[in-house]
Amino acid sequence: MQNRQEKISQIVVTAEQMRDIEGRIFAAGMPVAALMEKVAGLIARRIQEIIPQINSRVGILIGPGHNGADALVVARELHFRGYEVLLYNPFSKLKELTSQHLQYAQSLGIPSYQTINSSAALTVNSERSRTVEELPDCDLIIDGLFGFGLERNLTGAIATAINQLNERHQPIISIDLPSGLHTDTGKVLGTAIRATHTFCLGLWKLGLLQDQALDYVGKAELIDFDIPLADVQAVLGDARKIRRITKATALATLPLPRPPVTHKYKEGHLLLICGSRRYAGGAILTALGARASGVGMLSIAVPESLKPLLVSHLPESLIIGCPETETGAIAQLQLPENNHLNSFSAIACGPGLTQDTTPIVQQAIASECPLILDADGLNILANLGTIPTLKKRQAITILTPHTGEFKRLFPDIPDANQDRIKTVQAAAAQSGAIILLKGARTAIANPQGAVWINPESTPALARGGSGDVLTGLLGGLLAQGVKRNIPVEDIVATAAWWHSQAAILAAQERTELGVDAFTLTQYLLRVLHLVK
Repeated sequence: MQNRQEKISQIVVTAEQMRDIEGRIFAAGMPVAALMEKVAGLIARRIQEIIPQINSRVGILIGPGHNGADALVVARELHFRGYEVLLYNPFSKLKELTSQHLQYAQSLGIPSYQTINSSAALTVNSERSRTVEELPDCDLIIDGLFGFGLERNLTGAIATAINQLNERHQPIISIDLPSGLHTDTGKVLGTAIRATHTFCLGLWKLGLLQDQALDYVGKAELIDFDIPLADVQAVLGDARKIRRITKATALATLPLPRPPVTHKYKEGHLLLICGSRRYAGGAILTALGARASGVGMLSIAVPESLKPLLVSHLPESLIIGCPETETGAIAQLQLPENNHLNSFSAIACGPGLTQDTTPIVQQAIASECPLILDADGLNILANLGTIPTLKKRQAITILTPHTGEFKRLFPDIPDANQDRIKTVQAAAAQSGAIILLKGARTAIANPQGAVWINPESTPALARGGSGDVLTGLLGGLLAQGVKRNIPVEDIVATAAWWHSQAAILAAQERTELGVDAFTLTQYLLRVLHLVK
């Protein structure tokens, strides 16, 4: 039974869903002001942990809505705790509660840099006003300009003020999400605060988990203010469409511990179809990723000329040397006697194959076995026609494209960089496959529209061969998981999490430049040892 904290950490909401959830809370009788006090108290305590009070100066950016009011309550609490607090309020039209908190903060003698004349809601009137340039340098800035739900571009003086703040390179904590980001897509609306920390309030906002937002989010953490799960469920339903992958959910899916009485074939039999004379490394890296998964039996089909190389690296595996073309690609699958494609628990096909292997990939697609396609397997699928080809398959299919491969597979779907979540959902629905779209925040979707997002990764994975390691690891987990009837989407999510956590650990110990794909394979088991 998952505890409340674990359930909350998985939930991801859109702006509309968050409005509905908050609406239920307020309709049930929770005063807005009381909730604001609670949230601000949690934020103030967290700020104290990040920057101790001693001689600390904190600048507070105040917006016109309740995000600004949250910031003002934080300002008051920090003032009472001995911080030097400065207010910057570029708006003359404020919501009533925000205006009251500003009035009280000023009554306490907290200095305020603000407009004097009236102005439009999102426009700064700089005439006879003290500008953000006059705000002294601070040890920390709290961004309370705009909360969730902003949809129009920031322009004019407010955009200028944000850009000036970014140029200071001072630590900035954004309340809920950096001002200027779209809540759902993470798109920059003209300009946006570049935060060093983001304190997301209550539930994770979808935009914080989109690749295009990551340059602005900094280190994100959730401020849990005890939203009743009943209200969340009433809005989202039992089958939540979008979830964060957490350590607990990933580890729960691993096929461990094994039963005391078992054998290798009960622990899954994976067939890798990979490699060519030109790209021998792809076969090795994929196989090492699969080895780390603990799969019971690993068979690897490679061109005959690669067989000695693979045997030297993986002596425990069954290396199947296949006839090869003049270019050194697999010409024909030549499986051992009593083996056929449907006899394996899972197949992973693609890394290092080259596009001279179209008939081989077609054979894998025609099988009735759970299938992972990556690299040249994806390129060949795109040439065959993604949708019509996959519509003929009855078995599970997993595609693991990066953005470029995705565009070739699904040319009719809009740019994946604009809204990765909707993009991956559309691809899964059209193809009937489970899609793992690689990126800084890898997104996984099933044909029913459910999405899993990996919330942590590292640029260290931007190295050739990293994706091959993931394919092998995923293949090994899939071969074991289908034997235990583990949901395939959960297996894919676990593989993505495990792969990224190994890279994060390797980067911590070796720096990002020290994490080549071979090194990554050596950290896969180390990360499990540390987190279990």
